[in-house]
Amino acid sequence: MCVCVGAGGVGKTTVSAALALGLAARGRKVVVVSIDPAKRLATALGIGELSGEPHRIDPSTLIAAVGGRHEAGDGDRSHDTATGELWAMILDSKGTFDALIGGLAPDEGTRDEILANRIYRELSSAVAGSQEFTAMAKLYELHRDGEWDAIVLDTPPSRNALDFLDAPDRLTRFLDGRALKVLLGGGGIARGLIGRSTGLMFSVFARVTGVNLIGELSKFFGSLSGLLDGFRERAHGVEELLRDPSTGFLIVTSPEHEPSREAEFLHGELAREGMGFAGLIVNRCHSTGLEGHGADEVTALLSEQLGEGLAARVASNLADFDVLALRDRESVESLTEALNEDDAVLVPHLDGDVQDLGGLALLANHLFA
Repeated sequence: MCVCVGAGGVGKTTVSAALALGLAARGRKVVVVSIDPAKRLATALGIGELSGEPHRIDPSTLIAAVGGRHEAGDGDRSHDTATGELWAMILDSKGTFDALIGGLAPDEGTRDEILANRIYRELSSAVAGSQEFTAMAKLYELHRDGEWDAIVLDTPPSRNALDFLDAPDRLTRFLDGRALKVLLGGGGIARGLIGRSTGLMFSVFARVTGVNLIGELSKFFGSLSGLLDGFRERAHGVEELLRDPSTGFLIVTSPEHEPSREAEFLHGELAREGMGFAGLIVNRCHSTGLEGHGADEVTALLSEQLGEGLAARVASNLADFDVLALRDRESVESLTEALNEDDAVLVPHLDGDVQDLGGLALLANHLFA
C-alpha cells in the first residue's frame, strides 16, 4: 500500500492518481482511494463522480490515455495496459462506519438496534476521529481482500493526515478509557453522573419532545458493549497495517518554502511513529528559461520573428523563470539534505492543470522516468 502525504495545494491528489495510472499501465490491478473532502480525484481521472465503493476506469479509455503500451523502467519489460486495471473511490465515512457496525454486530437485531439509535446516528457523523478511523478501516478491508496488486491512498493536507495516522491509537484509548467503562456500566451509573438540575432538564425535554435521551444513551452503550472486542481488534489490525513493511509513505511537496517545511515536519513524524518512508516527490519544479543565454542575446535571436518589443518581453519572462528555477533548485537541495534523501523524484512545472487521463499519463511518465 502506498500512502501519499503532504501539504495542501501541492498536487497530491493528482500525483496519487498519476501514480496509480502508471502502475496500472504496467500491468497492475490498482485502486486509488481519496479521503480528501474536496473530492478532486474524480475530476483528475476525467469521470463525473466517485462513490464509496471501487469504480473501474473504462479499460478502453485507459489504453487510449497511455498509448496502448508503456515502456517500464530499467531492466523491466513493457506491460500491455489491457492486463492492468485502474479503479478509484472516495471514502464515505458514514457508510463505512455503518458497514463496520454491521460486520461486527453479533446478529441482525443488534445491528439494526444500533443503526436506528439516534445517538449512534449523531456520533457516527460527528465524533472526532470517526472519519479517519473509518477511512483506515476501509483500507484495511481492501488490503485484507487480497484483490489488489497496489492500493494508493490520497490523504488530506498533512496536519489532518497526522490525525488520520493516529486514529487507531486514539480509538483504542477511547475504548479502554474510564469514561466509556462508566457509561457501559448501565443506566443507573449514567444517571448518577447527571446532576439534579441536568436530570430535570432532560425530564422536561422528554415531556416536550417525547425523546428520552438517558434511555437512548443507555440503549446505545448497552448495544455497543458487545462490539468492543471487534473494534479493538480492527484498531490493532489497522495500526499493524500502517507499520507493515508492505506499506510505504510517499511525501509529496513542492519547492515553495511552506510546503517544503511541512515535508520536513512530516518526515520527522513518520520516523517518530515508526512508519515506513518510501520516498520524496517534489512537484511543479521550474526549469531554466534562458538556458545559459543572456537576456540581450535571446532578444536579438527573437527580434526578427517577434519584433524587438515582444522579443524583449519574452526574454524578460524567461529570465523570471530562471529566478524561479534557482529558488526551486536551492529548495530541493535543502530539503533532500534535511531528509537524507538522494533519490527524490522531481516533476517539472507543467503548462496547465491536469484534468484528464491524458494529462495524468504525462505526469505518470515523469514519475516513472
